[in-house]
Amino acid sequence: MDQDRLNHSFAVARKMVEIGKKYKLTEEQLKELFLLGYLHDIGYEFGNNENHRIIGGNILKQSNYKYWQEVYYHGEIDCKYSSLYLDILNKADMQIDKFGNDVGYDKRLEDIKNRYGKESVIYKKAEKLIYYINN
Repeated sequence: MDQDRLNHSFAVARKMVEIGKKYKLTEEQLKELFLLGYLHDIGYEFGNNENHRIIGGNILKQSNYKYWQEVYYHGEIDCKYSSLYLDILNKADMQIDKFGNDVGYDKRLEDIKNRYGKESVIYKKAEKLIYYINN
């Protein structure tokens, strides 16, 4: 992974802890959230934007990582799997830009639009996910 992706992952991990504190999660749960946030984009090392979550989830599943499904399904809202940690991951990921800056939902969506285009599948998924998060 490149440095920008590492910065993004580290910032998502921190944002997850921040969100987890609002849910009054335990110290152990906050540590789990941090690790999950840090690992959520590991699939980029072996894939691209469209398949990184599946590759990363499968890598973590093979390693017996407890929260592999959160990685596998992050960014997807039309799936059968749901969990508090997945919700927190999606909230955090959709607020941190590709450089690791906490920019909020609107600027994150704008960043995705600028990189991939308004008609791209990636943008449309992000737009749908942010709508889901906010409603």
